[in-house]
Amino acid sequence: MNAPIGPSWAPEGLAGGVPASAGQDLARIVSTYDQRADVSLIERAFEVAAAAHAGQARENGDPYITHPVAVAQILAQYRLDSASIATALLHDVAEDTKTGLAELEKRFGKEVARLVDGVTKLTRLELQSERTKQAENFRKLVLAMSEDIRVLLVKLADRLHNMRTLHFVPQPERRRKTARETMEIFAPLAERIGMDALKTELETLSFRELDPDAFQTIAARRAFLYGQGAELIDEIKDDLARVMKENGVEVLELTGREKSPYSIWLKMHGKKVEFEQLSDIMAFRVIVADKAACYGALGAVHSAYRVVPGRFKDYISTPKPNGYQSLHTGVTVPEKRNAKIEVQIRTRDMHEVAEYGVAAHWIYKHGGVAARDQQKFPWVKALLEILEQAAEPQEFLDATRLELHRDEVFCFTPKGDLIALPRGATCVDFAYQVHSQVGDQCVGAKINGVIKPLRTPLENGDQVEVITARGGTPNPQWERFVVTGKAKARIRRFVHAQQREVSRQEGRAAIARAFRQEGVEFSEKAIEPVLKQLKQPSFEELCLVVAAGGLTPKEVLHAVYPELRGPPRVMDPLPIARSRPRAVPPIPTKGGRRDVAMGVSGLVAGMQVNFAGCCHPLPGDRIVGIVTTGKGVTVHKADCHNLSGFADSPERFLDIDWDYEGGAGGAHLGRIEVVASADRGALSAVTDAIARQDGAIENLRIHHRGPDFQEISIDVEVQDLRHLSNIIAALRAVQGVAQAERAKG
Repeated sequence: MNAPIGPSWAPEGLAGGVPASAGQDLARIVSTYDQRADVSLIERAFEVAAAAHAGQARENGDPYITHPVAVAQILAQYRLDSASIATALLHDVAEDTKTGLAELEKRFGKEVARLVDGVTKLTRLELQSERTKQAENFRKLVLAMSEDIRVLLVKLADRLHNMRTLHFVPQPERRRKTARETMEIFAPLAERIGMDALKTELETLSFRELDPDAFQTIAARRAFLYGQGAELIDEIKDDLARVMKENGVEVLELTGREKSPYSIWLKMHGKKVEFEQLSDIMAFRVIVADKAACYGALGAVHSAYRVVPGRFKDYISTPKPNGYQSLHTGVTVPEKRNAKIEVQIRTRDMHEVAEYGVAAHWIYKHGGVAARDQQKFPWVKALLEILEQAAEPQEFLDATRLELHRDEVFCFTPKGDLIALPRGATCVDFAYQVHSQVGDQCVGAKINGVIKPLRTPLENGDQVEVITARGGTPNPQWERFVVTGKAKARIRRFVHAQQREVSRQEGRAAIARAFRQEGVEFSEKAIEPVLKQLKQPSFEELCLVVAAGGLTPKEVLHAVYPELRGPPRVMDPLPIARSRPRAVPPIPTKGGRRDVAMGVSGLVAGMQVNFAGCCHPLPGDRIVGIVTTGKGVTVHKADCHNLSGFADSPERFLDIDWDYEGGAGGAHLGRIEVVASADRGALSAVTDAIARQDGAIENLRIHHRGPDFQEISIDVEVQDLRHLSNIIAALRAVQGVAQAERAKG
């Protein structure tokens, strides 16, 4: 699979070390692995790109043509077809030069022009913020790659070369932005199509830029602990080869390596352990002839070495969604400094899929790419569904990140179909993964035959049966615990539609009321002639604008009946609510504002302080302040999800803390979410438990009551975080309480 990338580019020829024969060299490489390669197409693509980019330079001063040639080299390593190589050479021509797409289509055909259009740098959008622009660009990329997965392959190669040359970019913030985008989007995309080697390099280059101190520390500690690492790896390889031979296992290839700094860093943070406690810094790969030999090799390893508990994974019987198959196990080799290692066992075909992903399948030779892409990679279909449901580009980008970054669990339908979900997924996520309509109509679920709350996290191997009701609709509360992008997008779409309908009805009622109070007849037909004057495309949009406060009902009335302008003949109607209704209205507090015993330090004397109702900060929480004109400072928990809405206004953030010395022993409001059985005495038991812990219930609301469980929000007056934690612990001990936790802000 490792195709050579040809000779090093000699200094003669084009400036910057790219020879005039570069197109011929690339064509020759492609023809070594694809006998049907269109050599002329590649050579002509290079000539057009070199001429079009003449005079343009990269950040390091090299001619720009070095970039598309490097991208084409990367794709040649993955043995892609002629059209992909030509696209790599031309991918920046349409936007950055005078040669347009129409000219490219005329000279290279529709296929190459379509791929270039999908991969080329997207036209800069005049949007509200850089993040919105990024979201819209990614939205277009998803649409393009859904038509042909080669768009993504060329885009990944383009990003890889940009990351390899990132150190030439002089602006630190630009470097960090590119690295962050690579880590959050492009590396997970590479993983989704199974291109592990490319994903690892993208992660390593991004990690080095985003956290250089951690990168250098891990690299140095790895070098220190394994100063003789090459020798130790060779010793363990020889020992593994001996074990295989003694057990009659024929090994085709045996390699050893140390894991990348980013992979080590992830494991340290995920397991909350020190570097020295990691059990698989060194990994060994055993390639054997067939599937039966894989399990034979596994038995040989387990009989020779002590197994590390919890480290065995069988991805052969249950492949990953990207097609990855292998056996993983962790063992200790006592004879070799008590080293803990990871051993991966697979066949040659499995190895090619693991390293090269979609490129190993060579799905481009016979056409029909788009249909097979969605069948082979269901996550592409999932992204398209999120794209369809999302109301705004930024919402789509956020949901997509959830879809891409997923440590998976595997569950089964009652018929035995396998459903892959991110770790932490619930029954509702499962229902939406089965089908969007199943998710919408979900009213209950059985896990392994036992009825469980819909918010119950799923475990590997669970069999889940979704209970639906005809005419059922999503519960807005689900958004608080679902984790998949598809579920969140679908629920948000329902909530938006619900809010829109409520607002439309409010606006229509307000307009009708204004007409009645002036003694004139109200009808939609009478308003239609003045819609253009009011700058509204339809009566429905007019109602929404009135509900939002953009126009008053009187302004609509006077547009239809100008003669009624002047002093009102009757009192104005009561103003309608200006804000859109929330899916779940906030729980009011007793008497409006409440006094709290503990104040906040770090503020100017006399400044008004409010405590956020979204996250309910308590003494003991890390907090920040947000300055709001006319309202003073609003205190939020430092991890409150609503803080992301102020990311573009860093000047509004205040560094504050609780005044632990100045106040103690008073009432603060904390919110608890409880899932309890629907038995008659369950609610009484919950309130009694709170009272026994000296908690005063301020408000209580039942959000959802089903035949078996009820979901309850409880606002409790407490002294601090420890007091709230004691109450939650007491609730978890109550018979009939399935779950009790602090509400997430």
